[in-house]
Amino acid sequence: MSILAYGLNYRTAPLELRERVAFPEESLGTALHDLTKDLPQISEVAIVSTCNRTELYCAANSDCADDLSSWLSHRRDIAFEELQGASYQYWDGDAAKHSMRVAAGLDSQMLGEPQIMGQVKSAFELARTQGTSGPELNLLSRLTLQTAKHIRTQTDIGRNPISVAYAAVSLAAQLFSDLPSKRALLLGAGETVALVGEHLRGKGVTDLTIANRTLANATTLAAKLDASAIQLSDVADVLSGFDMVIASTASTLPVLGKGTVEQAIRERKRRPMFMLDIAVPRDIEAAVGDLPDVYLYTIDDLTQIVEVNKSRRLMAASGAESLVDQGAEEYRRERRIAQGNGLMQGFRQQAMQVRDSEVERSLKALANGTDPKQALEQLAASLTNKLIHPTTAAIRDASADGRSDRLDFIQQTYGLNPSSSQDDADDKES
Repeated sequence: MSILAYGLNYRTAPLELRERVAFPEESLGTALHDLTKDLPQISEVAIVSTCNRTELYCAANSDCADDLSSWLSHRRDIAFEELQGASYQYWDGDAAKHSMRVAAGLDSQMLGEPQIMGQVKSAFELARTQGTSGPELNLLSRLTLQTAKHIRTQTDIGRNPISVAYAAVSLAAQLFSDLPSKRALLLGAGETVALVGEHLRGKGVTDLTIANRTLANATTLAAKLDASAIQLSDVADVLSGFDMVIASTASTLPVLGKGTVEQAIRERKRRPMFMLDIAVPRDIEAAVGDLPDVYLYTIDDLTQIVEVNKSRRLMAASGAESLVDQGAEEYRRERRIAQGNGLMQGFRQQAMQVRDSEVERSLKALANGTDPKQALEQLAASLTNKLIHPTTAAIRDASADGRSDRLDFIQQTYGLNPSSSQDDADDKES
């Protein structure tokens, strides 16, 4: 059984492709079951799908990377060649190392961003609850999250982190010299929007409105941020009153179209509007960026904008990489141990069968009147001979074939000292 990490991310695929490949949260459970059903060579699978990456972690009994590309191509209606050109794959120990780097934020668009560890944890947990995770992925997830936690606590990678939310507000602060006076509309009510709201509050913005498809969720978040709450369906009526819009919903389709924004700009009498779409798939139609007086940015635009604390995080990242190496080696070691468990169980079972057979034979001898002492001696001799026979045969064959490596292994395993028996033989000859 092999472990495969297959995926694409912000380095290998443009936003347009990433949003087509991304899995909506509500469809992840179905996708896990469909994949294991459609590709029987894959026995376990977990899917990490965020704004910056879609990755599939699989336990498979054969090379299945092309099969995964075909499956994704069919499921997402994307050309196979397009996926092949944008995807990457890591196997076994390299797959473990990659997953650890991802969970620790070392592979993130915003180096060291903290949300990714929770997203990776949720992905593996979902696989467990859906029954698509077994011993292989359970081991991978345990050591991945263990290593990521060590990195967050033992290095400075988690100090002064730059999250997507932080970068979003930093961009707004660069564009508005009077940011505290601006009105902000946040689309969505998830963790990222909550962080955006907190950072805006930290920058002095007091006029916040949360818009969400479910009003109750918007109201709950608004209460924490001292903001107002509306439903997404009401955004068109009030959009013109906002100077900035930051969107991060879980919708599979845009929630804000060109026509709605165009009308809002007319009502604003050409006053500019800053819009940032950090959702994948996008929440704001790309054509909105063509409108005059609208400054539309996407998550990919954030990479080149924020440099705060970057040098410190890069220094921390070098130390974190050594912890990743240690974690990956621990994974390899535990996986080798796990793979040997089957052999160990078979060895023990074989010995137990020999024992039971010999005990049964001795009991029959006793029942037929054999002297107990004689029966016990026969049991000990027969049991000893049968248990040591495979090893003695291996010693004989290894000696005949000149396999000193096997002889050394047997000697070390049993703590033998062959020189004494040879010395005895030499004494007899003399």
